[in-house]
Amino acid sequence: MSSNPPLSIPDLPTEGSNTSANLALRTKFIGAVEDEWQMYSDHPTDYTVGEPIGFGSSSIVYSATYRSIPPAKPVPCALKVLDLELLPPRSLNLLQRETRLMSLSKHPNVLRVRGTWIEGHKLCIALRLMSKGSAADVMRYGWSGGMEEEVCRCILRQALEGLNYLHINGFIHRDIKAANLLIDDDGTVLLGDLGVAADLSEDVSNHPSSYHSNKIGKRKSFVGTPCWMAPELIQGRQYDSAADIWSFGITAIELTQGRPPKSRDPAKTVLLKTIQEDPPTIDREGGVYKYSRAFKEIVDRCLVKDPAQRPSAEELLQMPFFKGAKKKSYLVGAILS
Repeated sequence: MSSNPPLSIPDLPTEGSNTSANLALRTKFIGAVEDEWQMYSDHPTDYTVGEPIGFGSSSIVYSATYRSIPPAKPVPCALKVLDLELLPPRSLNLLQRETRLMSLSKHPNVLRVRGTWIEGHKLCIALRLMSKGSAADVMRYGWSGGMEEEVCRCILRQALEGLNYLHINGFIHRDIKAANLLIDDDGTVLLGDLGVAADLSEDVSNHPSSYHSNKIGKRKSFVGTPCWMAPELIQGRQYDSAADIWSFGITAIELTQGRPPKSRDPAKTVLLKTIQEDPPTIDREGGVYKYSRAFKEIVDRCLVKDPAQRPSAEELLQMPFFKGAKKKSYLVGAILS
């Protein structure tokens, strides 16, 4: 272990906080709802840590149990443990953003921090246990050729609800993909991995905008995963929440074929093809399942190269295709059981 003093990140903002440092991560979110899941504690002695269930470059996720005050029953949860000494300064900033955003967000389709503490150089984050893993995990172990349309529609509708919540509050996710759509036993889908989410009120461009009127600003930093990355982001142009809509469209295709387009190409080739070639689309007839024209048309609208021509998450939610999506419980019998 290093002899350096323990590292730490700034305290998470409380819901009543009103300091200037926390204005960018607002304590009152548009569309926030009452959180039906209990908050846990910030005390490590209240948790029993189990086996590892996930691994990242600088973190391990463990199954854990939160022992709440009796007579309440112990609560299964996930514990994300990050080694702060392994993180470069920029990653620490992203981590600070993620924990703040995830602690303040109150939406049934956005993952929320429910407890956090530091032990030495380790940061521990307690989260709701999403026992089925991600949509990518579900496909990997049972639906490698893609999932039927009703399943895709149910998953995507919930993802859109969470995405719209972030967008109307001035945030972009910047890494929408099946691996970041987390699924629980009851069919709930949550947006996870908010580490690269960005506040559009920061670094706002002064240039005139032809984008949707409810957008707050634009950014230029190069963030995301190549197969899902929007053309404007790859080209270093200014971008906003429309970049998430492109990634959402790619994710829709991913759910229909078990992997994203161009996933077998090297990253550099993926980036070049995204810029130079026509956008990908759903293969309605050639996969394991058949897909409707309505589904294909929506995906095609999301994958227009001109970001100004893409629909917003709010507009997508108003379309009959998503309004007709089945309730989350449908996923239990369709893919989870």
